[in-house]
Amino acid sequence: MSSQKHHVAGLLQPYVAGGLAACVATMCVHPLDLLKTRVQVQIVAPGEAKLGSIKMAQLIVREGGITKLYAGLSAAIMRQAVYGTARLGLHDQLSKMFRDRNGGNAIPLYQKVIASMVSGAVGGIAGNPFDIAMVRMQADGHAPVEQRRGYTNVFTAVSRITKEEGILTLWRGSFPMVLRAIAMNTGMMASYDQCKEMLYPYTGKGHTTNLIASCVSGFVCAFTTLPFDLIKCRMMNMRVDPETGKLPYKNLVDCAYKIVRYEGFTTFWRGYWTFWARSAPHAMISLLLKDLFNGWYSQAFMK
Repeated sequence: MSSQKHHVAGLLQPYVAGGLAACVATMCVHPLDLLKTRVQVQIVAPGEAKLGSIKMAQLIVREGGITKLYAGLSAAIMRQAVYGTARLGLHDQLSKMFRDRNGGNAIPLYQKVIASMVSGAVGGIAGNPFDIAMVRMQADGHAPVEQRRGYTNVFTAVSRITKEEGILTLWRGSFPMVLRAIAMNTGMMASYDQCKEMLYPYTGKGHTTNLIASCVSGFVCAFTTLPFDLIKCRMMNMRVDPETGKLPYKNLVDCAYKIVRYEGFTTFWRGYWTFWARSAPHAMISLLLKDLFNGWYSQAFMK
């Protein structure tokens, strides 16, 4: 392989490996992500109990069959093809840049955080159109029949949103999405790298260390991300009230205020264990597959 092709292949490697890993991980945990979204967006009358994750799953399967747990999968895959590729690939590239400047040594925690925050923000902005399509497709089955949007796939969703509500709607909720992406990437990647370094003296370098670190990072990123994820889902799924002609939330602050006022502060972590059950396996699968795909890529293109 020529030096120029070798250089291009090296630049593409973190994005190819990260994007593929993110897409596969999303296919594995999509039902849990759908349950998390359905639990977050449900609105019930005062005094009426809200459904938890298990009852929500039972309701979905009873009404539409087990395949309904995969509603919005096409949007989720497209989202990861953009968002996951950007945040994982750029994170590895920035981390390598910091390591090179540090003489090839391990980088300090603050540089891990910087790499995670920057890559998370870029991925969040790029993936927002597919994220809003995914949220709406996942939430559609919980809405009254007359209010369902009926998107058949991610491309139909993006096309209709652009045509019916304007192209800027594709970035509705982008601010909480970016904050969520920063919280997710920092909680996942920075804690994963830091935890591995702390475990090396006790468990060495290998699969055991990676598994333990990925479990810890799943717990951390679920806690830091869920409040922003809730706000993002509420803002992306909102529709104009036919009586007032207004959207229910003006902006991120208004959404957060109304959630606290009418539903309580702990609502920000409603469905936490479902989100953790989704985040931990997603983190583990993404990070382990990323390492595996990196090895395969190196063998195929970097020799």
